[in-house]
Amino acid sequence: MEIHGREALLIELIDALVSLGPLSGRRYNETIKTFARRGLPWLSKGQVLQVYEQLCAAGALSFDPDVRAHLQMKPMRTQSGVAVVTVLTKPYPCPGQCVFCPTDARMPKSYLHDEPGAQRAERHAFDPYDQTAARLRALEKIGHPTEKVELLILGGTWSSYRRDYQEWFVKRCFDALNGFEAADLAEAQSANATGRRRNVGLVVETRQDHIDADELRWFRRLGVTKVQVGIQTLDERILDLNKRGHDVQSTRDAFRLLRLAGFKIHGHWMANLLGATVASDIADYARLWSDPAIRPDELKIYPCMLVPNAELHDYWLRGEYTPYTEEEVLDVLVACKAQTPRYVRLTRVVRDFPTTNIVAGNKKANLRQLAQQRLEEAGTPCRCIRCREVRRDAVQPADLELRELVYRTDATTEHFLSYETAEGYPMADRLAGFLRLSLPDPAIAHPLPELAGQAMIREVHVYGPALNLGDDSRGEAQHIGLGTRLIARARQIAAAAGYRRLAVISAVGTREYYRRLGFEVDGLYMSSRLEELATD
Repeated sequence: MEIHGREALLIELIDALVSLGPLSGRRYNETIKTFARRGLPWLSKGQVLQVYEQLCAAGALSFDPDVRAHLQMKPMRTQSGVAVVTVLTKPYPCPGQCVFCPTDARMPKSYLHDEPGAQRAERHAFDPYDQTAARLRALEKIGHPTEKVELLILGGTWSSYRRDYQEWFVKRCFDALNGFEAADLAEAQSANATGRRRNVGLVVETRQDHIDADELRWFRRLGVTKVQVGIQTLDERILDLNKRGHDVQSTRDAFRLLRLAGFKIHGHWMANLLGATVASDIADYARLWSDPAIRPDELKIYPCMLVPNAELHDYWLRGEYTPYTEEEVLDVLVACKAQTPRYVRLTRVVRDFPTTNIVAGNKKANLRQLAQQRLEEAGTPCRCIRCREVRRDAVQPADLELRELVYRTDATTEHFLSYETAEGYPMADRLAGFLRLSLPDPAIAHPLPELAGQAMIREVHVYGPALNLGDDSRGEAQHIGLGTRLIARARQIAAAAGYRRLAVISAVGTREYYRRLGFEVDGLYMSSRLEELATD
């Protein structure tokens, strides 16, 4: 947009928007309407942001990252520190026969064609390059940095796709991040390690009965750092009724393998499955944390939604299945959130199905907020990671204290190290950053022998709005050295426990970060000698 001749009015508009505090849609529209009457065209938030950046480039304004953040559309998209880019694989047969799963020939199994992400994928004919590039453009257009990208590959059971398709798909995503077509995946990954848009996390979703040592190695060759797995339930009877096709022990075995190999484990758990009750669901959720073999790092809670193209719909027509009411779903969510440990991130509560597809039962999408309100009123707010993130708040090291939470799994001792706001900070118990350190039980046979005897950093995450590489910080947690401090503490703990090497499951785009901290590429991982690091 040309700014000449209207510069003063545009500057006045930006000043007016900045002065509003939280920029709600209503406040924004009222302000734009006022300036439209004075001769400006009706500008979207993205256009206002472009104008602001042009005025700064022309020297008419001084750039302020706080102003850019204020003018961003949907600031939640990057306030956890990274830009998430979601892409879908092509429709492909799934080995599962789950009665609750929708089947749409136009989509990968379990997805509906009118879900927002599915619509984007279909518009781009499920091409990974086009999906990734379009998502990056969309994020940049509304003012979000895209130099640190978590790539989320969805679409049924990833492991059921042919491996040549998987490799091609990941390579094309990296090509879009890099801005050019590489000869092969290895070249694309090498370029991304030092590129402008770096992949800082790669996520796939699969079934537990597809995970073995060979699959772990394949995931790492692709660059995968996190795996989503549908737990659904830990009740054998309900697994059978819903034709899930595996038992609870399959989940235990898969989680053990994933954890020992350093992957972050993102589980899916479902309420209101065929045969479940409110009471049985609440008890089942408790088993996620009481069973040492489960205990995922992240979780999506998906109350079952009755859609016409799932086999469960036939059970409903015969009177053999009854969806929970809104109040019953809310009762389950409140009880579940209250049980969630502090080391877990609840990434989603309620599946984002368009309500036009839901035949019966709850249709509200904001049940997470309603559940949180109930917990707050009872004085027992949810303490999961997502509810405690500092988000856009500026913090300083003096505001924080290092806390250490230790828990056991069936194969490891897990240390959850976190920097959290101390008493006296305006918002106590806010999470600024954390690290997951796994100390494997030496008596357990390791699925990847080259990692035997090594401690493992499975995740380092520091919160705050994502900034581009080289951008100045205003006290965002992500830029005050918390990651380095957490890693230093992890070294101390691992060395004290008798380990002589420390490995990390690095994404392609975080290799340089870990290299600066003394880690070197060691096969499929990065590692360092603890004796040398202990004298730093």
